[in-house]
Amino acid sequence: MGSASSAYRVIYLEVDGRIQKVVFSRFCSPYDIRELFCTALGLPRNSSLSLLDSTGALVSIDPTMPHNTERSPYKVVPLSGGQLADKEELFQNVLTQVAEQFSRAFKINELKTEVTNRLTMLEKRVELEGMKMVEIEKCRNDIKKLREEVASRNNSHFLDDNKKLTPSRDVPSYPKYHLSQETMEALRQPTFDVWQWEPNEVRTGDRTITAEQSVHPALMLRCLEHMYHDLDLVKDFNMNPVTLKRWLLCIHDNYRMNPFHNFRHCFCVTQMMYSMICLCRLQETFNQVDILVLMTAAVCHDLDHPGYNNTYQVNAQTDLAVRYNDISPLENHHCAVAFQILSQPDCNIFSALDPDAFKHIRQGIITLILATDMARHGEILDSFRHKVDSFDFTDEEHVTCLKMVLIKCCDVSNEVRPMEVADPWVDCLLEEYFTQSDREKAEGLPVAPFMDREKVTKPTAQIGFIKFVLITMFETVMKLFPQIEEVMVLPLRESRDRYEELKRAEDAMTEVPNKKSENSTMERRNDSSKGQPLSGGEGSVSVRITKTKPL
Repeated sequence: MGSASSAYRVIYLEVDGRIQKVVFSRFCSPYDIRELFCTALGLPRNSSLSLLDSTGALVSIDPTMPHNTERSPYKVVPLSGGQLADKEELFQNVLTQVAEQFSRAFKINELKTEVTNRLTMLEKRVELEGMKMVEIEKCRNDIKKLREEVASRNNSHFLDDNKKLTPSRDVPSYPKYHLSQETMEALRQPTFDVWQWEPNEVRTGDRTITAEQSVHPALMLRCLEHMYHDLDLVKDFNMNPVTLKRWLLCIHDNYRMNPFHNFRHCFCVTQMMYSMICLCRLQETFNQVDILVLMTAAVCHDLDHPGYNNTYQVNAQTDLAVRYNDISPLENHHCAVAFQILSQPDCNIFSALDPDAFKHIRQGIITLILATDMARHGEILDSFRHKVDSFDFTDEEHVTCLKMVLIKCCDVSNEVRPMEVADPWVDCLLEEYFTQSDREKAEGLPVAPFMDREKVTKPTAQIGFIKFVLITMFETVMKLFPQIEEVMVLPLRESRDRYEELKRAEDAMTEVPNKKSENSTMERRNDSSKGQPLSGGEGSVSVRITKTKPL
């Protein structure tokens, strides 16, 4: 992100008798520079080429290549098919030699099998990806890591299986989807329906598994990738597109398969944030750092959620509650996992930032994720109410407060969506609530009434939350952005009215059996008292009770 001229390199190329000036960042990889040169020549991006100086000497294509001038441009020579074949043969020979060296050095059958399998995997990867430079470099790194792994075999320490801090899939297996214009426009709307792509449940034999267990959510990953590109975050923060893919894969792998707090929820919250940025034209009032913080906090806000809320963590004195002193244990954990992922070089989308810029963005992301703790809802909303009538977009405190409210809105925004999209989420949430309350009962812990399967229904679960949390919060934001009334506030009011109607219907159905029971009791009492005098003491009159029809 630095502005110093030393961060950029200028190279002059001779292209069809004309001079082409090429500018690139010193942080670019050799592969990125080679692609840039191919673009300048009008060649396919994965074409192989050589660079010659004025003396005919080969020049290495990398960020440290020597400067030149317009008078001494480098000549670019595309490699022929025969030369590519020679390179492929050379690479195959290198792989064969590596395998032979391992075979001679180690006689353990298990290790030989492991090396053979790894080399076969690398060969297939190179073949499938057409000898792309980025994959050649990845293969070399894998071989290097394999050598180091073998060398330190007896002293290796592997990550816990529950800590999936690197993506379980490599980039070549990332499915390539091309989004239609219709889909890209739909992504900008709060009405976007994620259920239409991948069914929530898939039947296999006699059991039901979730989509996350059966189908890689490639479309959701592709849409998230599109959002970062569409908002110019990749360009403005010099993100490596391949690193962005790896980061998103790793994010996916670190969301658990809970009924509600899963990767699909992560996607929906981020998509709603994207739609609010577009609808409220936040890029006109916020700077790009604010937009980056909003989007990245939304992606990471529930990482590694265990499916049990903060109340359970504290009451059960779990490791998270002890680690974070009962203060927002889940939200603190989400932040920690987010930055553990970003600490991996292959997943660090902020690698081009200078330390001060990274520190500022890190603090912004942490602030927003911690704001999603509903225990702080009243405090944050009250603070925003005091600022909204005289809101100042140049005041950092005001902007931070607005960003906290925006991520809170997106986190609980399911009822903003159409009924057919929102309704399945209520079932998912209640399933997670009931699982927690069952466990709390089994462990002798307090149970919240709104989580108890014996006390709560859909209407009773939703009415109060929509009336006193959602509508109140969105109406406050509406004071600053009136354009959300029609597409967000009105659907919330309609949802409230629908659930209140369902509640009245439930109450009416409950009343009928109660009235029948009361009438039956009265009849039994009347039958038993027929012919019995009511004694009122001395001088009293004997009276017989008879049944009469009501007037």
